[in-house]
Amino acid sequence: MSSRDSASPSRRRLNPAVGRARNAVKAALEEAGWPHRVLVGCSGGADSLALAAAVAHFARRGGVEGHPLEVGAVVVDHGLQEATAEVARTTAGVLVELGLSPVRVVAVEVRRSGEGPEAEARAARLAAFEAEAAEWGAQRVLLGHTLDDQAEQVLLGLARGSGTRSLGGMRRVRGPYVRPFLGLRRADTVEVCKAEGLEPWFDPTNSDPRYMRSRARAVIMPFLEAELGPGVAEGLARTAAILGRDADYLDSEAARVYGSLVERGERGERGTLLLPDREVRDLPGAIRSRVLALALVELGGQPTFERLAAVERLLDRRGSAGPIEVPGHVSVHRQPRRKDAPPGTEYGKLVFVSHPRR
Repeated sequence: MSSRDSASPSRRRLNPAVGRARNAVKAALEEAGWPHRVLVGCSGGADSLALAAAVAHFARRGGVEGHPLEVGAVVVDHGLQEATAEVARTTAGVLVELGLSPVRVVAVEVRRSGEGPEAEARAARLAAFEAEAAEWGAQRVLLGHTLDDQAEQVLLGLARGSGTRSLGGMRRVRGPYVRPFLGLRRADTVEVCKAEGLEPWFDPTNSDPRYMRSRARAVIMPFLEAELGPGVAEGLARTAAILGRDADYLDSEAARVYGSLVERGERGERGTLLLPDREVRDLPGAIRSRVLALALVELGGQPTFERLAAVERLLDRRGSAGPIEVPGHVSVHRQPRRKDAPPGTEYGKLVFVSHPRR
């Protein structure tokens, strides 16, 4: 047992931030269905180190409220800075001392895809987490995102003109990922590390003005707090919570409608989907755009706002019948009305086609 756990309550009063962190972990694990084997994604920063310490508290006791728990960790070295390899090794050593096992350091290659360094690093990191989770048999991956991260994401989504799903922010449990600290401030995680005797690494890119999220964190959020008063971050996080619920409902309704309308294959062709234009046109706008996006995504398309609006205009049966080219090698056109078709023959369906990549 770690010395940090061995002191009696009379000799050592639990730090309030540590208590909040542990309660947040407990609530998140319950929401996730009490997984018995989890991985903590740890960068060595205050957020993920505090998360590792909170989860390790339960792991050393064998579980939470009668639910067994095994906890491992993954430290990803993106290789984007000279110091990251050493930081990763040091962090792994701290995690072992906390009692996590296994602890893996994974070096990843950040591929340049044109989406920007932050998105590219995130994609590489998540791929590493999922691969390690699959290899070890972990049901969930725990990440240390905080309320501040949530607020910054909503703020950036507003600046980009994003939709409900993006503004809904991160969810505490989504897919394989669990984010217990979305209700805690970044200052809480720093306090946890101080109380637990942990020395977090402060990533210099977090204050690098070349990165949009860094500017939001270091410049824009402090400015908003100074001009509008305290509570801006909490307000943005509440916005995410409200819109997240709305997005979940709209997404589930759109999926139900899409399943009832979609036809797969035209004359036996693979990589082709059809949607009836009249039925889709009569849908409420929020559902209609989602149904169209689902068809594009099923074929590997990437529905941007502009391309999705162009596809939606095909439903008017006026002007061009397409094709509309969508990123991801997908095109959409409206079925033409054949001159030799007998009276009453349907036409005008939207045809979604996946094209082979060259």
